[in-house]
Amino acid sequence: MTATATTAAMEAARSRAADLARAAVAPLACSVLLVVLLAAWVVSGGGGEFSRVRIQVTQAAVPMVAYTTSSAAGKNAAAYLTIRNLTQVADVLVSASSPAAARVVLTRAVTQRPAAAAGGLAIPAGGSISLSPFSADLVLIRPRALVSGKTVLLRLRFRHAGVVTVTASVTPPGTP
Repeated sequence: MTATATTAAMEAARSRAADLARAAVAPLACSVLLVVLLAAWVVSGGGGEFSRVRIQVTQAAVPMVAYTTSSAAGKNAAAYLTIRNLTQVADVLVSASSPAAARVVLTRAVTQRPAAAAGGLAIPAGGSISLSPFSADLVLIRPRALVSGKTVLLRLRFRHAGVVTVTASVTPPGTP
């Protein structure tokens, strides 16, 4: 091999290396810029925050009070559900609301007649309560027309867990 051929081969190798470096600069710069922007977004709070589920609500149902809206007019409806406290701190269901009713009242079963639950309904730490026809429940005062198969939005406000929004199924009369 001659000196000119060796020099030409070295220049060709340097040229390939330079081309490769130039080709890698743009993607590398974009990657670095993206990481910097994402880090700034997270630091500024744009990434949101993780929140642990504190309250789990299952089996939410609102039975219709009658099969027709005319016979249901003026009657209150009950909402039944199971609330499970997933934390090691007792919590209290202090109020509830729904766009499907004028207001929602928490009741506590007292002997044969329900009474308003003045201080709310306690949910023990790591425990659960069931709101059913035989215990405490939620009463929807002057509910809008309830149709079987549709849903009702319930907003439950807890002392520690805050507001938990639940979608309850509307069921035929006599079914929980």
